[in-house]
Amino acid sequence: MPGKIMAINAGSSSLKFQLFSMFNAQTGQADEQVLCQGLIERIGMDDAVFNLRAGDVKWRETLPIADCRQGAEHLLHALIEHNIIDSLAEITGVGHRVAHGGEAFADSVLITPDVLAQIEQLGVLAPLHNPVNALGIRVFQQALPHASAVAVFDTAFHQTLSQTSYLYALPWRYYEELGIRRYGFHGTSHKYVSGVCAERMGRPLESLRIVSCHLGNGSSLCAIGNGRSVNTSMGFTPQAGIMMGTRSGDIDPSILPFIQQTEGKSAAEINQLINNQSGLLGVSGISHDYRDVEQAANNGDTRAQVALELFAERIRAVIGSYIVQLGGIDALIFTGGIGENARHARQQICRDLAFLGIELDEEKNQKNQFFIQKETGPVQIAIVNTNEELMIARDVMRVAQTLPVQPALAIQ
Repeated sequence: MPGKIMAINAGSSSLKFQLFSMFNAQTGQADEQVLCQGLIERIGMDDAVFNLRAGDVKWRETLPIADCRQGAEHLLHALIEHNIIDSLAEITGVGHRVAHGGEAFADSVLITPDVLAQIEQLGVLAPLHNPVNALGIRVFQQALPHASAVAVFDTAFHQTLSQTSYLYALPWRYYEELGIRRYGFHGTSHKYVSGVCAERMGRPLESLRIVSCHLGNGSSLCAIGNGRSVNTSMGFTPQAGIMMGTRSGDIDPSILPFIQQTEGKSAAEINQLINNQSGLLGVSGISHDYRDVEQAANNGDTRAQVALELFAERIRAVIGSYIVQLGGIDALIFTGGIGENARHARQQICRDLAFLGIELDEEKNQKNQFFIQKETGPVQIAIVNTNEELMIARDVMRVAQTLPVQPALAIQ
């Protein structure tokens, strides 16, 4: 399916996008060239912001954008207006990031009416994301009825977890009737960076034991063996796992009813507390942004220092447990906004792990080189810039080439 592929990440008030040329007609080879990328913010407001970049050229507009549909229309019009494409017919595929695929989707799929209905039904597991993702699918199906549409699920990569990794020790009926289990997220990122790392190592991905650390405002770790997700730190929701920007990560669950009873908080207020007021922000009292907390720590703020230490220790504990589960480790990957850029975080996480074969070269770490382990270190430590949008575009090519194109969905 040669042509141009659009990767879409629709949020409740934002629309992130990239347009790729996946095939060079002159050479007959895949080129995966980014033609443009951008973000529409504050959708639903009179002062929405439209950002578009093609190469070194940038455009920025502030204008009223009432909803996702109007945002998509403005985006597609801008592609032609700025001569990025000559016709919408050039866009032959659209890949949609979908938050939750439940147990129904273990891979990316061509979107049919039945698939879209399942995505909407899975909104019970991701009420803030799946309904918006489904709306984005409908909007772009209407705007680009000729293009193949593919759903790429954050959870799909983790469908290879064993029952002992995904089950919670609750009465069985909660899994069987309500689907309560570990699903995991950031799957597209973990899959992408592990493949890049294996390629740079010159080894088959299936031969490697990898721990991937996607660290940002939302953070998760993934144990990868034989190219498959073996375990991951996020759980039934993205709240679980390690400490994050505003999320507490794993805590004693009895803390929640204790706070609820002591302070008279509602369930919604408790959810707000652990999702939006905790993590780096809650401990430091300064910011959810690692850079702000690090600056405060360097200026002597003791709570900021504790927050950074706590962040690193939670990650180190999970890395250790995953090495045990994998039976060893060949590569440790850092990715995401913090993983790719925070030298201090990488240094703190790798501290005193030489007994596991993890030995950081501080000079390489400071230079942000791809591999940052010591020459004598048996474990490769890699900084891999994640590219979920490219992974989405690749999945569109893979899925749409092997399945028949479906007729456009009827827009309700």
